[in-house]
Amino acid sequence: MSTSCQLTGKSAQSGFNKSHSNRRTKRTFKPNLQTKRVKNPKTGRMMKLTLSTTAIKTLKKWDKAGKVYDLEKLIAQR
Repeated sequence: MSTSCQLTGKSAQSGFNKSHSNRRTKRTFKPNLQTKRVKNPKTGRMMKLTLSTTAIKTLKKWDKAGKVYDLEKLIAQR
């Protein structure tokens, strides 16, 4: 499974765990990625994508508003 969202480009970030005594150890913050089958409204074909939950919510919002978009173009722009 990929480590970044195919639509938004979200990927893992690095940071520190910080204890009560202020010791810092490296860690990673991973995005919430889901593998979804999504219908491309422009072409009508199903696509299997790795998306962040934020991207899934955005696509649902666009569908509800009736916005016509092309997933293949959006992925190619990224």
